Amino acid sequence: MGVKYLWEVVEPCKKRYPLDHLQRDLISVVRRNKRVCVDLSCWMVELHKVNQSYCATKEKVYLRGFFHRLRALIALNCSIILVSDGSIPGIKVPTYRRRLKARFEVADDGGVEPGKETSLRRNKGSEFSCMIKEAKVIASTLGILCLDGVEEAEAQCALLNSENLCDACFSSDSDIFLFGAKTVYREICLGEGGYVVCYEMEDIKKKLGLGRNSLIALALLLGSDYSQGVRGIRQEKACEIVRSVGENVILEKVSSEGLAFVKNKRNSKKQIRPKKGTLPLVAVNGSSHDPEGLQEIKEVIDAFMNPKCHNADSNTVSRALAEFTFQRTKLQEICHQFFEWPSEKTDEYILPKIAERNLRRYAILQSRSTEVGVNRPLHKLQVPEKCPVSEIIKTRKVQGRECFEVSWNDLEGLETSIVPADLVERACPEKIIEFKEKMEAKKKKKKKKPKQKQPKSKEKETSSPSKASSLIELSLQLQQIDLSSTSDLATSTIEEAEQEKEQQKSKKHDYLRLIDSPAKENSSIGWSTIGKFGVGSSSYSFYPETEVIDLISPCPEARSRNVSRSYQEQKSQEQKCLHHKLENVIELSDSETDDDDDDDGEHCRKARELRMFLQNIRKDVIR
Repeated sequence: MGVKYLWEVVEPCKKRYPLDHLQRDLISVVRRNKRVCVDLSCWMVELHKVNQSYCATKEKVYLRGFFHRLRALIALNCSIILVSDGSIPGIKVPTYRRRLKARFEVADDGGVEPGKETSLRRNKGSEFSCMIKEAKVIASTLGILCLDGVEEAEAQCALLNSENLCDACFSSDSDIFLFGAKTVYREICLGEGGYVVCYEMEDIKKKLGLGRNSLIALALLLGSDYSQGVRGIRQEKACEIVRSVGENVILEKVSSEGLAFVKNKRNSKKQIRPKKGTLPLVAVNGSSHDPEGLQEIKEVIDAFMNPKCHNADSNTVSRALAEFTFQRTKLQEICHQFFEWPSEKTDEYILPKIAERNLRRYAILQSRSTEVGVNRPLHKLQVPEKCPVSEIIKTRKVQGRECFEVSWNDLEGLETSIVPADLVERACPEKIIEFKEKMEAKKKKKKKKPKQKQPKSKEKETSSPSKASSLIELSLQLQQIDLSSTSDLATSTIEEAEQEKEQQKSKKHDYLRLIDSPAKENSSIGWSTIGKFGVGSSSYSFYPETEVIDLISPCPEARSRNVSRSYQEQKSQEQKCLHHKLENVIELSDSETDDDDDDDGEHCRKARELRMFLQNIRKDVIR
């Protein structure tokens, strides 16, 4: 929690920066990438509050959010130091017991009297402690170690920031300013339009007139993790009182006189003592000379001014500041264990960020070489020895920002990814020049006339004379068959027409004879020897006298059937013969064309057309 209402007090100093702000260096000329300390407990509490349902906890949504935050900082080439809480300070135990209920987070103190508690170790088996362990494991695979604080994590972060060992601190506890922090990032938002919310101590001093000493005095008045504060006083009145005393003398005045200068009209001159088991309650009138009250105030001031932390030059801090390698295989195993991700998905998430970090480090080398004019040893700067970008593939636009899709050198598991265009311009401008030249060359090729499809050479057509000759022979045979079939059909139709004409003439002649000279009983040709509709080669057809013949009606059908039956038999024989010839020709064309299908595509096409044509003719002939 920190100091009550302190975030509202420093609200005028709030700044919002884009995520790119984290890649800029603030304090060092030698080290150009930014180093940040993270209060791990604050991050895990924030991420866990997003969704506290059973499913979210089971699927470890909080841990995924933590992983994605680390990805974003890695891509920006930020060096990250995770800091976890150590033991609980003795002065904070009453607040901690009341807030979290000791059975969940702290061990049994054995009945220590209130106000004389010592530091207590945390319950390592609690749910929150297990979440912290998981975060440490996944961070270690990314080359990020965690610094276990002695007591308060925000106090350790503030110490590193005040000693210029880091550029800023991520924490949502407002008492980090009281421990000496200079720059604090309270919030971080990823995704489109990502940003960080920043507070700087310099702005608080200039705009509000409150330094570190004034903020500690403000904590005594408003209340914090270490004191309950003065009842009935609000932040506006407290700030006014602290400013009236002054930054340089406020702590000395409070330590020697207590808070006698604070006047509360609502309270009488009764001495107000804290209840047992509660934090020290600072009285305003008549209690300034109380030794117990002054001692408690001095303890609160000392807890903020001299917190228990690892020294800046200790081996523990030096080890946490060192950079460790990224363990790809181990990360894949951890992500599969925690999130059930396949290795490809893990690589898709982290490898582009690692590549972008390498490119930013190379850009730092390029800018330093330009500014200083000398090339420093690459192994000391911890940058790649050569440009990690192989070539630019195409331009992209991501969330309204100009980007390039590039291919990478010597990065296992990653071929291409998208990076900001301005980063490529700083790191390797020669790649952009090569890409533009390549695009101009492509445009010139497009402006030229499109290539016309050249017809196949005549050599291919004449390369196989046997094929051409076979096609010619097939066409000649087809023509002969067509001519013979048409001639046969024509002759047969002509003969049939002549026979019908002769029959009609003979019928007409017999009819006329029947009219002119009726039939007699002693006729040389008897009715019994000739059928009623009989037809002979040298005889005539006679009708009986009793039969009436209609001249308008056509010839009897029976006669036409008897006449054409022989012709139909002859025609069917000719069709069978023609069909047999066509089958021989088609088999010949199939055998000749199928052998060379793979050699010449044009010949295959012509052979296929010829087969279809022959089949159509065969169908017509059969009909």
